[in-house]
Amino acid sequence: MDATRRTWMIATSVASCVGTAATATAFLESMEPSNEAQANGVPIPVGRSRLQPGHHIVLLWRGQPIWVVRRTPQMLRRLKLTQDQVAGPLSRNPQDPTPARAQNAWRSTKPEYFVFIDICTHLGCAPIGRFTPGPQPGLPNDWLGGWLCPCHASLYDMAARVFKNMPAPANMIIPDYEFLSDTKIMLGRHRL
Repeated sequence: MDATRRTWMIATSVASCVGTAATATAFLESMEPSNEAQANGVPIPVGRSRLQPGHHIVLLWRGQPIWVVRRTPQMLRRLKLTQDQVAGPLSRNPQDPTPARAQNAWRSTKPEYFVFIDICTHLGCAPIGRFTPGPQPGLPNDWLGGWLCPCHASLYDMAARVFKNMPAPANMIIPDYEFLSDTKIMLGRHRL
């Protein structure tokens, strides 16, 4: 085969690949749920393939902030240390509508991944994630990580369980969700 023909074949192949990739990207993006669907509470898929240990993503669903946290082994070990300090360690309080599948120490179906609605059960504020252990402004000196509600200082651990004697009466809410695969969660739906 001569060099000119070979060059044109390579150029044509590269252009075809770029065109296919552009078309596939546009097609896949068109499959994302619309903002209207998300606002109306239609179940939506949440990708977690890029979520690194110790990090989180926040999205708005049904007008509520949903956190998906990938907890580290250290964060999970700290949950054992807060077990006796929280008001509802296994989330069985009638004021705490935690699904049966999440009525455990880590409040999730898979300990590493934690999905919850970031709304304080006291007055509906949005608590702030404070994952770093140790003394910090507005937190106790023996802080092990979790959430701080800035309005009335309610504290929650790394499973969004409220500490005893706080203004908030219950743990933060766990929404319906299910794991579709190792990389995707479906928010708003669960298998029985």
